[in-house]
Amino acid sequence: MANEQVITAEAVTLEAFDRFDDIFTNRIDEADAFYSDIIPSGLSDDERSVQRQAFAGMLWSKQFYHYVVRDWLEGDGALPKPPSSRKQGRNNEWGHMYNADIISMPDKWEYPWYAAWDLAFHCIPLALIDSNFAKDQLLLMLREWYMHPNGQIPAYEWAYGDVNPPVHAWAAMRVYQIEKKQKGKGDRKFLARVFQKLMLNFTWWVNRKDSEGMNVFEGGFLGLDNIGVFDRSQALPTGGKLAQSDGTSWMAMYCLNMLAIALELAAEDDTYEDVASKFWEHFLHISGAMNNLGQEGISLWDDEDGFYYDVLHLHGQGNRPLKVRSMVGLIPLFAVGTIEPDVLQSLPNFKRRLQWFIDNRTDLTANVACMRTPGDGERRLLAVAYRERLEKVLKVMLDESEFLSPYGIRAVSRYHKDNPYILQVNGNEHRVDYEPGESSSGLFGGNSNWRGPIWFPVNYLLIESLQKFHYYLGDQYRVECPTGSGRQATLWQVASEISRRLTHIFLQNADGTRPVFGGTKTFQDDPHWRDHVLFYEYFHGDNGAGIGASHQTGWTGLVAKLIQQSGE
Repeated sequence: MANEQVITAEAVTLEAFDRFDDIFTNRIDEADAFYSDIIPSGLSDDERSVQRQAFAGMLWSKQFYHYVVRDWLEGDGALPKPPSSRKQGRNNEWGHMYNADIISMPDKWEYPWYAAWDLAFHCIPLALIDSNFAKDQLLLMLREWYMHPNGQIPAYEWAYGDVNPPVHAWAAMRVYQIEKKQKGKGDRKFLARVFQKLMLNFTWWVNRKDSEGMNVFEGGFLGLDNIGVFDRSQALPTGGKLAQSDGTSWMAMYCLNMLAIALELAAEDDTYEDVASKFWEHFLHISGAMNNLGQEGISLWDDEDGFYYDVLHLHGQGNRPLKVRSMVGLIPLFAVGTIEPDVLQSLPNFKRRLQWFIDNRTDLTANVACMRTPGDGERRLLAVAYRERLEKVLKVMLDESEFLSPYGIRAVSRYHKDNPYILQVNGNEHRVDYEPGESSSGLFGGNSNWRGPIWFPVNYLLIESLQKFHYYLGDQYRVECPTGSGRQATLWQVASEISRRLTHIFLQNADGTRPVFGGTKTFQDDPHWRDHVLFYEYFHGDNGAGIGASHQTGWTGLVAKLIQQSGE
């Protein structure tokens, strides 16, 4: 009898396993059918595998997050009160904050709390597989229990008040476009909800970060950790102000993103035409400040070097460009957009206002990419870097001895390996070296490094920016890529080449190795590991090896979108 019971139990167990196997197999089949609608058919097996793993990492990184700032400040009634200093410390001005939601984390193993600008990038690959979740994530950061009453978007748990790049409008428009392409119709209600809240955030930026009303922004931390000469979250050791090329460029980009949303909404509601004109005019003022010498003699453009730099502005002592060749000088390329001719024709009030500025405010439009002359397909161009300056910046960016790595665009030029930038201030030396891997010091408390490695978010924005320039300039506009090679390429081809180098980080070489695994022999050779890709936080500027948080699919998940685009 006992044996019969054992046999019966085994039979039940085997039956359960068979049933589970059927369910599991069916779900795999369902997943394959789902992915077949997303993944282009022209991809190799290895590309398909990497893309699926990137999507899986994005889905895995969702996590319930619960943090009530007021409770943290005041303490738990059943426990001893926290020190009184807490009420004057970190996040004390964010008492309205109430987090209790499922949120996409940068890395829920090593970085288990959200970061708003990371999240904006997460939403691009997420939109390919779950556009509703991507939209909800972007809206969540703008809800009244997240966004500060003054309009600031929370940065991250350890300092909600830090200043990160304003990429929310860009992400919202891209998610809208991705969903519109998939479903044939865009969610205009989502776009309008985002736009209304971002108006508050844009006003916060203008009021808080352009302290002297010159349309040149100080910005602050801006998410680039230790990229600069100074810790930009702290007071300058020199005094004065730091006019930031990247801070000002992010705002120019923000203007164009808001303009794009307003024009999209104006197609069905002409009340948005007026606000579209406002963002166009605001963009002109910011662009003019970057490209011209302003009242204080500040210009972020260096014509001799053909590059944009931060400028140290000392009251009564003039200005000093900080000549570090870094991503700071490439971010101006992000501020670019095009307007289709049919959009312009359908919005007569906006077109009339735009034309008035072109004809009557040459002081603002003279050194901005030409809006007067239609380009390829009769499009109009809006950009900080007009044709001649674009060409000069690209000559530096596409130089393999400077920014162009075999694996993407470096955060700091390799030029600084042999030529570190050194600034003496009050007897102290401040310097920037090229460091392609981990940071060699604890500068600014940095647990990451922007002084040479490859970072996906800014590379992704560079690719999109080059594509936008191509929409206007067309196939006739070509640059040398790489610089010095003698090979001419359209800007679309340049964007594709950078994308190819980025995706190559994860793909197998001819010898079966993957650059992402560097010299880790187990990952390269062991059949149990070699095909299971890790999506690191950033990547070595010379050999592509993964660095930082090893499971931060987060913004590195953007590779899924790059692979999809290359397959299309």
